[in-house]
Order: sequence, then structure tokens, then C-alpha cells
Amino acid sequence: MFPPGCPKDGAASRLLLIQSIPVNYFAHAHRFLLSGNPDPYFLAGTAVPDWLNVVARRTRCRPRHVEPYLQDADPTTGALAQGIVQHHADDRWFHATRAFNELSIAFAQQIHATLADESDLRPSLLGHIVVELLLDAELVSADRSLLDDYYVAIDSVDAERAAALVGMMSGRPVGNLAEFIPRFVDIRFLADYGEDMRLCYRIDQVLTRVKLPCLLNQFKALLPRFRAATRQHQSALLNPNG
Repeated sequence: MFPPGCPKDGAASRLLLIQSIPVNYFAHAHRFLLSGNPDPYFLAGTAVPDWLNVVARRTRCRPRHVEPYLQDADPTTGALAQGIVQHHADDRWFHATRAFNELSIAFAQQIHATLADESDLRPSLLGHIVVELLLDAELVSADRSLLDDYYVAIDSVDAERAAALVGMMSGRPVGNLAEFIPRFVDIRFLADYGEDMRLCYRIDQVLTRVKLPCLLNQFKALLPRFRAATRQHQSALLNPNG
């Protein structure tokens, strides 16, 4: 059984993460980690749009906001801006792939068939979320050391400076971003996606953010087939032409 009800991390230092857990961090960074030693500020940039969804939901940092900084004389500023542009470019092609759309629809249909009569969940939203989290789980399981490398890189970022740069680029408040970045590293919730009970716990955090009810116990029974389907289509999910 996974934890009943909406999850509540006990430590006060983790309260920000209760409000929202965005998805798909690792897939944005994965191929750059494979290639060697990417700039930590570039990796942080690939996470910035999702971080803002946690700490400053009305603030957006779009490509148009960061384009003036892509070739900045300060390499840290340029790397962060390039990572933000990369995040948005990845989202555009990923959500347009046939594999993503077919999997998210199939998962939504199975969720609807299993839970529709007993929950107010939105199967289409949950199907979308599950594909992204399970893709991260597959990438992590293939080489756990890359996840360690990811967190080491993010931990090396000056959180205060990164937050100030995002505020400068977006022209909007960034909330508690400077506090959130080290908490993101400390909690390491991406490691939870490979285990069904912990994955359900994290999905409940996403649902809490969008004011939807938490998962029913029947959902956990769907995860083995969802994991198998994601594994089968992993290559297509990572292909811009997939």
C-alpha cells in the first residue's frame, strides 16, 4: 500500500516541495550528462522553468526573455540562459512526438477505466504526468551515477546568483528560488520514481498543486504495465522525430 491521503513531508525545510513537484527534470539534462561535464549553470537553466512553477507560478522565463543573454560576456549568465532555451526547445518537440501522445492517451484511457467511477481525477492530466515521470525513472535506472552527477552539478551552483539572474532575465519576482535550489538537491525526489509506492507519493504532490484529489489505491496496480510500455517506447520518446 502506498501512503493514504495527500503526502506531507515532515521537515520544515521541505515545505516548498509539498506545494508542487514539477516533472521531467532528468530527461532535460540526461543527454548532456552523457556527453561529459556540462556547465552546472546550463543544467540549472534546463530546470528553471519547472522550478518557477514551484516557487513563483505567475513568473515565466521564456526564450524571448533570455535571448539577450545567450552570448553574455559573463559565462555563467550565458550558460543559464542557454539552459532555459534548451528546456523550452525540448518541451516543444517532446510533447509533439507520436510516442508521447500515444502513451499519454493510452495511460489516460486505462486510468479512466480503472478510476473514473471512484475519483474526480483528470485522466488526461495524469496520463501526461505519468509518461514524463516514468521516462525519468527509466533514464535513472539505466545509469544511477548520472543522477548523482546531476545533483552534484546543481549543488555547485550559487543559488543566490542563479535566482538573481532569473529575476533579471524574466523581469518578474522569483519567489524563494534561492532557497528552493538547495532543497531540490537535498530531497533528491527524482530517485523516488523507480519505486511504485514513492512514485505515487510524488504524483500526489503534483495533484495537490493543481487542487485535484490524491490517487486511489487502485492506481498502483497500473504502474507495472505503464513502466513496461514506457520502457518499450523509450527510444522514440527521446527522438525529436519519434
